[in-house]
Amino acid sequence: MSTSPRIVRLNPLDNVVVAVDALETGSEVQDRQPFTVLDAIQPGHKVATRSIGVGEAIIKYGQTIGFATETMEPGRWVHVHNVDRGSLELDYRYAADAPKTDYFREPRYFQGIRRANGQAATRNYIAIISTVNCSATSSRMVAQGVSRDLLERFPNVDGVVALTHKGGCAFEYQGPDHEQLNRVLAGYARHPNICGYLVLGLGCETAQGDYLLDSQDLVQLGGGPAVRAGSQPLLNIQQSGGVRKTVEKALSALPALLQEADRVRREPIPVSELMVATECGGSDGYSGITANPAIGYASDLIVRYGGTAILSEVPEIYGGEHLLTSRAISREVGEKLIERIHWWEQYADMFGHRIDNNPSVGNKKGGLTTIYEKSLGAIAKGGTTALRAVYEYAEKVTEKGFVVMDTPGYDPASVTGMIAGGAQVCLFSTGRGSCFGSKPAPTIKICSNSPTYAALEDDMDIDAGSILHGTSVRDKGEEIFEEIIAVASGKQTKSELAGMGDEEFCPWSPGPIF
Repeated sequence: MSTSPRIVRLNPLDNVVVAVDALETGSEVQDRQPFTVLDAIQPGHKVATRSIGVGEAIIKYGQTIGFATETMEPGRWVHVHNVDRGSLELDYRYAADAPKTDYFREPRYFQGIRRANGQAATRNYIAIISTVNCSATSSRMVAQGVSRDLLERFPNVDGVVALTHKGGCAFEYQGPDHEQLNRVLAGYARHPNICGYLVLGLGCETAQGDYLLDSQDLVQLGGGPAVRAGSQPLLNIQQSGGVRKTVEKALSALPALLQEADRVRREPIPVSELMVATECGGSDGYSGITANPAIGYASDLIVRYGGTAILSEVPEIYGGEHLLTSRAISREVGEKLIERIHWWEQYADMFGHRIDNNPSVGNKKGGLTTIYEKSLGAIAKGGTTALRAVYEYAEKVTEKGFVVMDTPGYDPASVTGMIAGGAQVCLFSTGRGSCFGSKPAPTIKICSNSPTYAALEDDMDIDAGSILHGTSVRDKGEEIFEEIIAVASGKQTKSELAGMGDEEFCPWSPGPIF
């Protein structure tokens, strides 16, 4: 006896369902109204469940994800060839449905590191911070010059990471891009997972190291004095006598920093002091069904224990932002999100683009048709609690609970902003198989489907594809939450074991380079 191919219906209002199995032409599918498959449809892609007329809304998650450009009969493949994004009219209903958080009475703990300034850390790194691309190679030489024998003398130190980038000059001094880069570099310097740092500059760049230290009032986390009166962490190549001498001076300063960093010991710290970044990259048609809702459940648990969960990628909230404004704790918080949406519309228009033209080649191959569809799935990472604040890129996050940070959709730049804001652990969902890692905050990768997880098991931490085979979103969310606790307590992620994270530091610079 043949069985009907498996599909997922996400909402009673939907006029499409998602294929779990490949749907062959002529096969019979059991839904609320059974239908015959008219086109071969790959797993993760959508199929019409009833007749849809030209211009009619395509409904998934109970929300509009686009509009039909041709008449579709039940059983037709629904994708970019017959769907246009069109334009949406959204009702923002500011703060209309802000839920009250049901906090847990009993605290949970992770084995973290308590810094001298009171911050809670999950890792223990020394950073070599490059102010400009011109000092990037020198910074990398310093990190690579730390011998294994030297590191083995300091077993409580996770490593020395070179934070290098492609910017730092050819923009306005103290202008928006300069100050944004300053926020990123300072956010990493004062990050709880960084115990000590050295700043390496060229000397003539716009992003001056002196300005970074003075304007951000940077203080070494290792318990030492203010940088100006203490360890003097700034080295400029031009003043130090060239690359070789700069690298030698930096290497000579590292043993003292390593010794200070090695003093730490892990101890119980409440989960309320955790800040978790959420990101999705290489999404597919299952991301919004499995991985992202499970991350959302874990985010709710973090919030209910008093911690913070960050939703990012404002361009990938587009088309679903009304679901967040209604959850905002105030009209002001909701309006700040919409102000960022409008900024992105204007930013895209400057270059002759539209913000709603976002899904990548891989996203489309995985079954995502429009930015609205992608956004509705991405928002699921934010769980169900009230939206308490909206932050600028790399701004220090101070609010507890569920918050949004304005970042681009580009994964490395987005995660960099959230780590600069204070996140000590990152959750990263992927359906196509993004092999992302980050330092100094570790990244837990959650795969949306089991075949990709099996193919990339050395890079994926959690298989959320089991949700398609009977595991509940709740159970998978609890598994993710427990993995957060384990990783925050020192367990290495797959990306850490693979040595990832040194090249993913990517400060975002939206302005022109002169």
